Amino acid sequence: MADDAPVLRISGLVKDFDGFRALNGIDLEFGKGLMVGLIGPNGCGKSTMMKCISRIHPQTEGTIEVDGKDISAMKASEVAKIVANVPAEAGQTFGISVMDMVMLGRYPFVDRIWWENPEDERITREALRTFGIDHLRRKQVALCSSGERQRALIAKAYVQEPKLMLVDEPTSHLDIKYKLQVMEYLQKMARSDMTVVVAEHDISLMARYCDVCVIMKRGEVVAVGDPRTIITEQLIKRVYEVEARVGFDADGEVYMLPKRCLEDCVRGHRLHPSDPGRDALPVPAVSSPFSTPEHLPNGKKMYLLGQVEALDE
Repeated sequence: MADDAPVLRISGLVKDFDGFRALNGIDLEFGKGLMVGLIGPNGCGKSTMMKCISRIHPQTEGTIEVDGKDISAMKASEVAKIVANVPAEAGQTFGISVMDMVMLGRYPFVDRIWWENPEDERITREALRTFGIDHLRRKQVALCSSGERQRALIAKAYVQEPKLMLVDEPTSHLDIKYKLQVMEYLQKMARSDMTVVVAEHDISLMARYCDVCVIMKRGEVVAVGDPRTIITEQLIKRVYEVEARVGFDADGEVYMLPKRCLEDCVRGHRLHPSDPGRDALPVPAVSSPFSTPEHLPNGKKMYLLGQVEALDE
C-alpha cells in the first residue's frame, strides 16, 4: 500500500439490527499515524462501528477497507493481523498472568501447537517494558488495578503489530493519573505510524490528545475534523442536548464544561435561582438526615432530595 493511501476507508456503511438502524451511511477515511476520537452520546453507534470494522458484526451495506483490503473478503484470522481491539473491560481472566494475557496477542501468528517461540517472547517482553508492566508479568490479571489491567490490554493489542487499533472507552474506570497515562500511550503508538481509533465520553480528554475527532449522533456522523475547530457550544447542544461552555486553556487546549441538561424531563423545575420562569424544586417537610440544610460558601442552603440537589436562597 502506498504511504499516502488511507489505512481505514469506510464507504456507505449501514448496520441494521432487526429493523433498527444503528449506523446509517457512514463515510470516513483516515491515513496512518493518526489518533482518531469517536465522540457521541450513548447509543450513537461508536462501538457498533468499531465492531463492524473488526468483523465482530457484519455490515448490512457498504464497504470497509483496512490497509487497502476489503475486510468482508477476509478471514477473521487475517483481519486480526491488521486490526487489534482493546475492550473497555478485560472480562473473565481465569487466573491468567499478565504476561500470558499479553502473549495472547500473538495468537493470529500461530503456525503450530507450541507457538511460544523466542520471537513471540521477545515481542511480548518488549511490550511489557514499553507499557511499564514488566514487573507485573507473573501477577494474575484479576489482582491488578484498573490502570494496570488497561495497560495490559493495550499491550496485548500492541503485540499484534496491527495497522489499525480500535480502543473502546479506555479510561472509563480510571482516575486522572491513569487516564492521562493511557492516552499518552495511545498517542505514542499513533506517532509510530499506527492508526488508533478511540471511542470515549470524555470530550476534553479527546480534544487534548486526538488529531481528528468524529462526532456521532443516532448512527450518523455529525462532524469530522480538528477538535479545536469542530467542538463548539452549538455542537455540544445539538449532539448532547445540554448547554456547555467550550473554551481554550492557557496552553491552547480545548476544554468543555457541561452546564445544564435541556431534556424535557427537567422542564418546569428551576435548576438554579438565576433561571427565570421555572418553579423551584420542592423542599421536603419531613425532618431527616437527608433534609437537613447544608450551608454553602455562597450563603445559600442545599437540600439533598435523594438524587436531586435543590438550592434555596
